[in-house]
Amino acid sequence: MASYLYKLGRFAFRRRHFVALLWVALLTLAGVGAASAPPAGNSSFSIPGTEAQRAFDLLEQRFPGMSADGATARVVFKAPEGQKMTDAGNKAAVEKTVKELGSGSEVASVADPYTGKAVSRDGTIAYASVKYKVSGMELEDSSRDALKESAAHARDAGLSVEIGGDALTAAPETGSSEVIGIAIAAVVLVITFGSLIAAGLPLLTAIIGVGIGVSAITALATPLDLGSTTSTLATMIGLAVGIDYALFIVSRYRAELAEGRDREEAAGRAVGTAGSAVVFAGLTVVIALVGLSVVNIPMLTKMGVAAAGTVAIAVLIALTMIPALLGYAGRTVKPAGEKSRLLGGGRAAKKAGRPNMGTRWASFVVRRPVTVLLLGVVGLGAAAVPAASLELGLPDDGSQPVSTTQRRAYDLLSDGFGPGFNGPLMVVVDAKGSADKKAAFAKVGDEIKGLKDVVTVTPPAPNKAGDTAIITVVPKSQPSSATTEDLVHAIRGKSASIASATDAKLLVTGATAMNIDVSQKLNDALLPYLALVVGLAFLLLIVVFRSILVPLKAALGFLLSVLAALGAVVAVFQWGWLSGLMNVEQTGPVMSMMPIFMVGVVFGLAMDYEVFLVTRMREAYVHGENPGQAVVTGFRYSARVVTAAAVIMIAVFSGFIGSSEAMIKMIGFGLAIAVFFDAFIVRMAVVPAVLALLGRRAWWLPAWLDRALPNVDVEGEGLRTDSDPDGDRELVSA
Repeated sequence: MASYLYKLGRFAFRRRHFVALLWVALLTLAGVGAASAPPAGNSSFSIPGTEAQRAFDLLEQRFPGMSADGATARVVFKAPEGQKMTDAGNKAAVEKTVKELGSGSEVASVADPYTGKAVSRDGTIAYASVKYKVSGMELEDSSRDALKESAAHARDAGLSVEIGGDALTAAPETGSSEVIGIAIAAVVLVITFGSLIAAGLPLLTAIIGVGIGVSAITALATPLDLGSTTSTLATMIGLAVGIDYALFIVSRYRAELAEGRDREEAAGRAVGTAGSAVVFAGLTVVIALVGLSVVNIPMLTKMGVAAAGTVAIAVLIALTMIPALLGYAGRTVKPAGEKSRLLGGGRAAKKAGRPNMGTRWASFVVRRPVTVLLLGVVGLGAAAVPAASLELGLPDDGSQPVSTTQRRAYDLLSDGFGPGFNGPLMVVVDAKGSADKKAAFAKVGDEIKGLKDVVTVTPPAPNKAGDTAIITVVPKSQPSSATTEDLVHAIRGKSASIASATDAKLLVTGATAMNIDVSQKLNDALLPYLALVVGLAFLLLIVVFRSILVPLKAALGFLLSVLAALGAVVAVFQWGWLSGLMNVEQTGPVMSMMPIFMVGVVFGLAMDYEVFLVTRMREAYVHGENPGQAVVTGFRYSARVVTAAAVIMIAVFSGFIGSSEAMIKMIGFGLAIAVFFDAFIVRMAVVPAVLALLGRRAWWLPAWLDRALPNVDVEGEGLRTDSDPDGDRELVSA
């Protein structure tokens, strides 16, 4: 592989005009496709294989036009101090608002609070329920705007009005976070390379790659049913790996220049060596993202595949456009150790002197491997302790900041009608096979009334055919509580006895039940997903490193860093440690998608650092250095750029901690702390300590397996035998 990529790098350097025009043409084509594509709403949402989804599907068949999984909104009204919602003026304002709410094209129905008994006992709070024809993920922005405008008109009449429900759910805007991340990345790259031109190349290629990927997603959004969250994930991951991959190739190019090679040769060797690591690092990220399909949530699968496509584009750009741009840059990109005249006065590289920090640190670890290993493992183990108390769930309006209208509506409904009113359960009774359908409906209602933690059970509401009915159950506790989850399981536990007595089927659905089912589905998928991703990457790393113990160490180190990161998330967002510093207003269960999402994203980035750092060690070992010296050599050339890449990633993810959305805040913190643990403790401390202790055994591979594996030559050994290492060199002057 190294020889092929070496030729590709030299070709891109020589034919830079062709390569640059090709990528510009692809960017233009994708941009035109995105601009001409019809505007797409949010993607549809379904959870195959869950009881809640089966109930929704049944309702679609038996209650046509009901839009059982359609978005809902509750417009909550509170009368001014000393007044009642039943006062004539207040009642007129509410009725006018209800009329406005029902005029939307996507609105299925609006329930008047005065005819639907939706006024609190003390008469101070009332709500109007709005049902939409499409789900909250598919709702158009115009419908959300109309909902907000209707509430504003009621406020003008003197009422306090707040809006809750999933109709206001929209993809959070993260543009400012991305800009902050790019700005910090630019600063780190300038410090790393000491040159504005060299620092600009990774940023330029990463932005082009993300532009192509996101434009393609936008162009295909309608036919493939891709939502806005898909492009958000693709942007975040594509930007991260795009900068990383270009950073490593530019760094290796400067190192080759420092050894005296001419620029075309340096570009070829940079792509042949660092480019090989880029290919395999990219493959690990793609495996992690595509592997999300094992969860069997279509939206998550599409997000993973789209982000994987953006990563593949980032790899191709790093291998081709970076050497092309290096050809354009010419002598403005200095050899390693030199800085531009603007930043460093054009001083020449130091030929000898004090070893760099990476060399000094690696030398210390090689001398004290047991101490470093114990400190690293014990520290991460201590951070992972809170993960044993991990509680998973999906956020609802009760987890929103108190400054949001959703949270204020949630609190008003809790005050007026009880906490369980914010998460009613929808019980669907399928009595098609029952001899006495009405008796079956009544039996189910009576059974549910006998359960504890139930406040209200509405009378059965049958369909026109009379073979299916809906019963609404209001729990005592709030939707995200363990008590409500236990109630859902208790109702479902009655299905066997109901079927035996009446031949009717009982299904529980609704937003609360759907959240419980999604959490369970994600929990059940975590171990299979982890086994698939880690297993495939383990096999891939065996091919890369030609070793059994190095890939095993990489996988175990990753698991340790993820557990430590989950422990930190639990401590902050569930226990409330440092919640004031992180501006966490409401503690509670950790988002159920967090563990599997963290595994997928962090695994890909962690293996990036593993491949880039350890392949340099492997390269030195293959070229004759002893194991301890190979560790030091790997750090001498790679520690600086791995550190820079990790700092960039931490900065990008940390930008999301400032989000007002609890979910985005949690994702930002979790990914940032996970990258910190993995890059600076696992890869920079645990990995060299383990390799120093293993010595030559680290690179052991059974002879039969060595013969069976393909020789991908990530270390570039073929470049030393296929070409004269000295014949094509020329000293590079400043």
